[in-house]
Amino acid sequence: MLPWSMKMRGRLDEHFVVSELLRGNPLGDPHERPLWVYVPPGYEDESARRYPSVYVIQGLTGQLDMWRNRSAFRPTFVELVDELAAPCVVVFVDAWTSLGGSQFIDSPGTGRYGRYLCDEVVAFVDERYRTLAEPAHRGIAGKSSGGYGAMVSSMLRPDRFGGFATHAGDALFEVSYLPDFRTSVRALRDEYDGSFERFWQDFRSRPAFTKKTDHVLLNDWCMAACYSADEDGTIHLPYRPDTGRLVPEVWERWLAWDPVRMAPSHGDALRGMRAIWIDAGRWDEPHLDLGAEAFRQELAALGVTDVHFELFDGGHGGIDYRYPLSLKYLADRLA
Repeated sequence: MLPWSMKMRGRLDEHFVVSELLRGNPLGDPHERPLWVYVPPGYEDESARRYPSVYVIQGLTGQLDMWRNRSAFRPTFVELVDELAAPCVVVFVDAWTSLGGSQFIDSPGTGRYGRYLCDEVVAFVDERYRTLAEPAHRGIAGKSSGGYGAMVSSMLRPDRFGGFATHAGDALFEVSYLPDFRTSVRALRDEYDGSFERFWQDFRSRPAFTKKTDHVLLNDWCMAACYSADEDGTIHLPYRPDTGRLVPEVWERWLAWDPVRMAPSHGDALRGMRAIWIDAGRWDEPHLDLGAEAFRQELAALGVTDVHFELFDGGHGGIDYRYPLSLKYLADRLA
């Protein structure tokens, strides 16, 4: 009943995955994770038909139930997916951590979220649904950190994914991450005596994001946990917290995870993709439109030119409506 809900044409199943890979993760976060799977209209009627699948992953601080959040006068994301009803199985993945996210990679600072996604979740879905269970028919899509995860998962695991869509995905780190370091350093100096531990104590003692520097501090520490943690879990910052001066050996560890810099060494995987969608807003606040263009240029240098690329009028927030457009694109290409 409008405006509170829409009758779905397809079906959304809600599951829990008990992950052995996330069990005992260094943050003590849950190893039992929710997983939603959407099947399009007609799925029950054509018992012999198999479908391509698209895995949808979230940005930093995203958790699965947020897909049901409604903005004024607009459908929820799940309702948009159902309205589009692309002929594919859509898998909604949760990779939240208590630091905000995992970047969908394996790290001793957060846990084995890359393998969780690519091995446990993919196997869970293929065992229970009539998917075309081959990488050529499996795609992945996300925004922001989710867009990052879509790029990196496709490069690292072409045995799992044959196409991806990245909406303002984290890339070109010196443009998207580095400028915020100076803001973080001032906040650490002025409010937390230079200590991230004190920041986290304060952050967890009050409503989240009620201070203007919360996001940059959370982002810096979370990214460090993903990109520059030692095997024993020790997290290293890419800058000195007293001055912001870069620590070159740590910053290089971050840059090694930059999709723009990863692309040349994963040319075979990228050339093997059946579908690539890249977009971003022209006034994206973290300037991820520049990262999108830099990534597109790296693809072109590798001979990958069959790419949907678009810069649209908009910022970093409020572009979730573009996900369904890329879902249909991926579904058509991966069928």
